[in-house]
Amino acid sequence: MGMTLAEAIIARHAEREVAPGEFVEVKVDGVLANDITAPLAIQAFRALGAQKVFDPARVYLVPDHFTPNKDVKSAEQCRIMREFSREQGIVHYFEVGRGGIEHVLLPEEGLVLPGELVVGADSHTCTYGALSAFATGLGSTDIGYAMATGRTWLRVPHTIKVIWRGRLRPWVMGKDLILDLIGRIGVSGANWCALEFAGDLLPALPLDDRLAIANMAVEAGASCGLFPADEAVLSYVSGRAVRPFQPAAPSPDAAYHQVLEIDVGGITPLVARPHLPENVVPVAELEKIPIDQVVIGSCTGGRWRDLSVAAQILRGRKVHPEVRCIVIPGSQRLFRRAVEEGLVETFLAAGAVVSPPTCGPCLGGHMGVLAAGERAVSTTNRNFRGRMGHPESEVYLASPAVAAASAVLGRIASPEELRGGR
Repeated sequence: MGMTLAEAIIARHAEREVAPGEFVEVKVDGVLANDITAPLAIQAFRALGAQKVFDPARVYLVPDHFTPNKDVKSAEQCRIMREFSREQGIVHYFEVGRGGIEHVLLPEEGLVLPGELVVGADSHTCTYGALSAFATGLGSTDIGYAMATGRTWLRVPHTIKVIWRGRLRPWVMGKDLILDLIGRIGVSGANWCALEFAGDLLPALPLDDRLAIANMAVEAGASCGLFPADEAVLSYVSGRAVRPFQPAAPSPDAAYHQVLEIDVGGITPLVARPHLPENVVPVAELEKIPIDQVVIGSCTGGRWRDLSVAAQILRGRKVHPEVRCIVIPGSQRLFRRAVEEGLVETFLAAGAVVSPPTCGPCLGGHMGVLAAGERAVSTTNRNFRGRMGHPESEVYLASPAVAAASAVLGRIASPEELRGGR
């Protein structure tokens, strides 16, 4: 029997055949941690008695969650990571002003490549499945071990194959596709599974949309969400890859735990209502729900296409006077490009505030925390109770298109409601 894409990558790194459900030890191509998780991983690294990381060029440390530092405690967290990076000669440590949000930054820098196996002390490490890499989140203790040895253990996941067919409607983005899928199978629907994406939609699906989809695979309980190493992926990594790579592919006779076929032509702009990502409904079916804040950013919605779509909607319009609109480019490189190509001017003219790259409000850290009773539309990935602030606040997850339209109209809205829409 052939192997799924996840199985093929794991087998290569385990250097033997593998089967779903078994535990294996594998070599890793990269290890990631951030300012919240790295200090714990460093503590575990030292507890092992380790003196040197397995490869200073394959350990990636990114201060992004509470940076620029919001308080003394966050400054201390970053100091631990910064000093460890200097001590170990970490090649890819990304200081404030030279980095960004980890899951936006690493693909940009060519640090995760097709066919690779990467682990990170962050649940949204699965983002890199968009580049046809098996990437998954681990606890900080496991990351400390991986930094020391270049190895980790994995449970080989079963695979759910998702086949998307047809053409997307106007204003439907990758965020809508993954919300639709989570709405179908639930937040536990892919537990201990990998999601493998296929279908005739894929050639027309922009890479930034794929990154948003893979990012939220974990919101369905999945270990990872994998796309094939097709022309779009290979074109993206060409010229930015920091090392040679070898893509993997599923076998034609691979056995899947489940196969879902979805006609994307039936999908309209969606939101996930509080307080679960599975609580999905078409925007058109919602009553007119007023909002207090819009966030356009994060490792789910802060890439170039996200910013471009939001700017397209906000250009020549104003943010509703009762709404705060916060735009956060996902990396310093994207911030600069947004300045050079006029997107920042569009956001400022509309009455939005533009933040330096940070996870910030996504996890209720800073740069947009909600008060009791406030309601936000956000391009982030989670809307659990209290996720972005007070437990009595509400978060509606949506695409950048829906978020921008909602900012203008002062309520949850589809771009189709604005005159002059696409």
